[in-house]
Amino acid sequence: MNRNQHLYLMLSAIFLTNAIIAEFAGVKIFSLEKLLGLAPAQLPFFGGQKLDLNLSVGVVIWPLVFLVSDLINEYFGRDGVRKISFITAGMIAWSFLVVLAGTGVPPANFWLELNNADPAGNPFDINYAYTSIFRAGLGIIAGSLTAFLVSQLIDAYAFHYLKALTGSKKLWLRATGSTVISQLIDSFVILFIAFYVLGNWSMQQVLQVGLVQYTYKVSLAILLTPLIYIAHWGIDSYLMPKKA
Repeated sequence: MNRNQHLYLMLSAIFLTNAIIAEFAGVKIFSLEKLLGLAPAQLPFFGGQKLDLNLSVGVVIWPLVFLVSDLINEYFGRDGVRKISFITAGMIAWSFLVVLAGTGVPPANFWLELNNADPAGNPFDINYAYTSIFRAGLGIIAGSLTAFLVSQLIDAYAFHYLKALTGSKKLWLRATGSTVISQLIDSFVILFIAFYVLGNWSMQQVLQVGLVQYTYKVSLAILLTPLIYIAHWGIDSYLMPKKA
């Protein structure tokens, strides 16, 4: 296996692993204000509502997925991105089936008895918790498969289009620009399908969380711009080592 193959394998492994983690971790929505010890933001929102900084746990690592996607696009082109995108979608679908089966099998009695109370001594149904969390994650998977493939293909196309305009210059423009375009779709489509169509959210909640998540992704994409240059330098050094 040559260096190019090693590189593609390594980048693909990072891409696939983080994408699957994001699918299952994304069921939890957390408060950024509480995490930072701040008061609720209560920013003005349409309809007289207030906007707090609430994010899906899965979205925290999602910019890393798109950073790696941009690196794959840079070195292996749109075909390289499409290949790993479809492989990842297939693995996410496989994960969906395994987890669906896992929530359907009957729990062992001793497992229920060993976990029948929480730390405070209150009654606790671990099988119900397991099923609730993972089946909520299944809704995210159903929504994100659509959002993931569409946004990835758009990201690859936008990256390639900007690269054709700028050549080897302005890596920051094609990396950040493609993310700005693709994440506009990803941030809202997944929430709409997972939590509005298949869940119990209102459209307003979808728009609120989607807006916060999109802002987070774009902001982090800009902040990570130096990292993609460092990664680009490291990969170039790896692919073209200096002669002794």
